[in-house]
Amino acid sequence: MWPIWLLLFLSLSLASGRQVGKCSLARRLYRYGVPYNELPDWLCLVEGESSFDTKAINPSNVDGSVDWGLFQINDRYWCKPADGRPSNDLCRLPCRLLLSDDIRYSIACAKYIRKQQGFSAWVAWNNRCQGVKPNVNHCFRRRYRNSG
Repeated sequence: MWPIWLLLFLSLSLASGRQVGKCSLARRLYRYGVPYNELPDWLCLVEGESSFDTKAINPSNVDGSVDWGLFQINDRYWCKPADGRPSNDLCRLPCRLLLSDDIRYSIACAKYIRKQQGFSAWVAWNNRCQGVKPNVNHCFRRRYRNSG
């Protein structure tokens, strides 16, 4: 019989996601087509929604829906939950892909949401990102900032 504290420790360490660094995320977002001037908004949003955790899950929405991954993308509208709950699945992908350390799926879906509804689709952006936002200049070499 395993001690309960050991089981708890193992489940927490297996469930925790990778923390994506701010500069790493900024460069990856830029590489996947996010305009440089929007990067502070995206970093602020991710910090507020998931604390940069690729495996973040919020199952506590009033309507029974769940928010997934770095961008806390909601499964009622944007991705297909594995348990068969109804979803519009507008990003056309299974929600589990939003928990991957390969964040290109999360980025693609988040960009689609941004295009459809703007940053105001995210509660954290509305609550935290209206004023001062993270500076990303130190994350890039000069060649990135000067290119289109």
